[in-house]
Amino acid sequence: QTSVEGQEPALEEQEQTSVEGQEPALEEQEQTSVEGQEPALEQENDLAVGNQEELLGKGEQGVSEPTAPLTEITEEFSQITTETFANLLAAEIYNVGTKKLESLASERSLPEVMTNATATVKIMLVPDIQMITMAFNIDQTVGKLKQCFASQLKVPQDVLQVVFQGRLIEDSKTLMDIGVRPHGTIQIEMFSLDSVQYPIKAIKLQQDYNMPDVITVRVQTDSDTFQDVAVEIERPTYRKPFLGGFKHSVTGVEFHNAGSQTVPKKRHDKGIKVFCRETQTVVEKNKRQQTRNTTSTQMTKIGLYVSNITDKLIEPRTYLTAEDYHKHRLNAVIVLQTYFRRWHAINVVQKLREEKRLRLEWEAQEELRKKREKEERLRREHERRLNPKTKEDFELLYHALELWRQEEIERINSSLAGAERKAALCALLEQETQLIASIGRHKLNADEENQQKATLFFLDKCSEPKRWKAYDGKITEMDTRFTLRAKELLEIYRSISMKDLPKDERLDVLLTLKLTVKEHECKLTHEIVELIDREADLMMRGVKECNLEGLRKRICTLFLQYIKTPIFNPEVARVLKVPPDPLKLYKNVYFCQGCKCYLPSTEFSVPANSRTVGRCRCCCKLDNEARRREAFLKYKLMLKNLRKSEADYQDDAKIAYVVQQKDLQYMVENIWGCQSALSAWDDLYDLVMVRWDKHYEWSPWNTVLLTKDEAKAHLKLHNLQEEYEMVFIHKIKHKHILAKNYFSQIPEIASFLHKGDDQALANELLITKPILAGSKA
Repeated sequence: QTSVEGQEPALEEQEQTSVEGQEPALEEQEQTSVEGQEPALEQENDLAVGNQEELLGKGEQGVSEPTAPLTEITEEFSQITTETFANLLAAEIYNVGTKKLESLASERSLPEVMTNATATVKIMLVPDIQMITMAFNIDQTVGKLKQCFASQLKVPQDVLQVVFQGRLIEDSKTLMDIGVRPHGTIQIEMFSLDSVQYPIKAIKLQQDYNMPDVITVRVQTDSDTFQDVAVEIERPTYRKPFLGGFKHSVTGVEFHNAGSQTVPKKRHDKGIKVFCRETQTVVEKNKRQQTRNTTSTQMTKIGLYVSNITDKLIEPRTYLTAEDYHKHRLNAVIVLQTYFRRWHAINVVQKLREEKRLRLEWEAQEELRKKREKEERLRREHERRLNPKTKEDFELLYHALELWRQEEIERINSSLAGAERKAALCALLEQETQLIASIGRHKLNADEENQQKATLFFLDKCSEPKRWKAYDGKITEMDTRFTLRAKELLEIYRSISMKDLPKDERLDVLLTLKLTVKEHECKLTHEIVELIDREADLMMRGVKECNLEGLRKRICTLFLQYIKTPIFNPEVARVLKVPPDPLKLYKNVYFCQGCKCYLPSTEFSVPANSRTVGRCRCCCKLDNEARRREAFLKYKLMLKNLRKSEADYQDDAKIAYVVQQKDLQYMVENIWGCQSALSAWDDLYDLVMVRWDKHYEWSPWNTVLLTKDEAKAHLKLHNLQEEYEMVFIHKIKHKHILAKNYFSQIPEIASFLHKGDDQALANELLITKPILAGSKA
């Protein structure tokens, strides 16, 4: 009660002074309510003015991080504000606030300059005890202030609450409503209603320092008194022009004249209007004028003669009406169109004639090309029959022999009978035997030549340098000591394999070979050295070269065995097909029923529908040469072209690589009849297998046999049902069903059948619908 009674006179005095002016009342209230706060305020002002360098170093805009003494004082101030005012002076503060609101309501009619003024607002964040100083317009509401701090503190606006002098401030109240005057200072507190979920944390310091909107400057007014003045910083939106000054030659700092730093003085009003719109506006006026042009005409009169030689006599014509004019124009347009259409028709005819000429020339060139290709193919076949070298060449030769034998047998059976027929058949058999023997001699020569070429190719491959492709596309080659060793052995082998060498050169080659072989001591090298010494001794005795041929072959054979040994030639281990480990030879070995030998799996040609291994390639080839004598070169070329075309699609097609040559032969002969599906062309060299539907991979149930030209045109089609007749499509589908029934028995190909079932079903439904409708009609 004593504290309340002691404060009543102070409150009555404050009510009396609030009518005359609020500033003395506020000062007196501050002195009476908070007696121990003056040292704290002085310490805060000293911190704001005296420690500016420390604030600049921290780089915070309008935020001063308090030290430990300031924290204690601020906590004490918060305790006085929340507890003392709430418990002891609640009624008196409410009355004072009501009177302030009434006085503020009477001042609502202040000019707009007063409402747009700013004030310094000090916000204390509770409970982190952080003081933030900012400049706000006095007509801004507390809600705007809370909205600004909600974005900075990252908490909802509804959670924040503002307290001024122990009472809560509503969001609709402005700074002017709570007693703030222009350029004044106010201190409020801000805390969170939900401190658990949305706690208020200290605002982090910014890295870059920015000048605050308002700074407080302490000015000494007397010898013992000081006054705090709030200075508002104005930031110009334009770059200040240079209006004179000087520049320090050492530091480079520019100093402007004082006249350019201050606002220019206003001119004294003389009462005379100096500037007006009439003197600064240009008035333009447009007016047309016509100049005089006087002319005269001289006529013939008495005493004057004017010549009329150059005069023209003009007679009036028939008047042209609008109808006649338009009729004349229409006739002229018709004439123009007639000539234009004639010119256009001539161009069209010439274009058609040119296209026809080009088409005929192209057809003639294609005919000549096909004729030349056929002649070239026949010439190559004839050359291959005369000089056979490969297995395909001997297949063609035996096939031609079989065709000749069948023709002779038909001729003998049709023209002869009885004993004459038997004699003719015996003579034919004798002649066939001679031809087979001649073919055998050619085969021996070809095998020897091919073996020599294969040996040289093998040695060349061993001596090739290492190659790799760089990032720029260039090929880099590098020789290693192993490739150099292989190249040296290759040159020696070529030298000892050469024939008709002079005696001295042959001895030099044998000496080089002997020195090379002596580098390693083993049974093979001793035998080679012994044969070299024997040949040199026989050559010194004058033995003929034809008698030394066998000895030289033995030397070449043993030296080739020396080259193929990885110990003597390490590079050969990379090319040898036989693995160095003998245990690996027992894998994938099968027994041939024909030659009764155990051979690797690569020596067997197993068709897709076979269930046993059967005979090896050599036995099958021998059986073909002795009995059927068929030529498979056409089917090999067809399968090669098929796989090449499937590889160009790049859609991971697999069935074309599973199908073997015998499977393709069965399809061509039994399903497609060895002729084109469109033109019935029966030359297998001109036929190719292509996809029926190019959007799906090739398979025996998605293929068609056509010529090369027909295949190119077929692959350009987009809709097969629209381009082909239904009868032709059903014919192709029937062949696909036959192929599917045959290849479905093969396990490797049957796994691919389910991929095309949906497509086949859709196509069958699409095709059968119009046929069913036609049958009903």
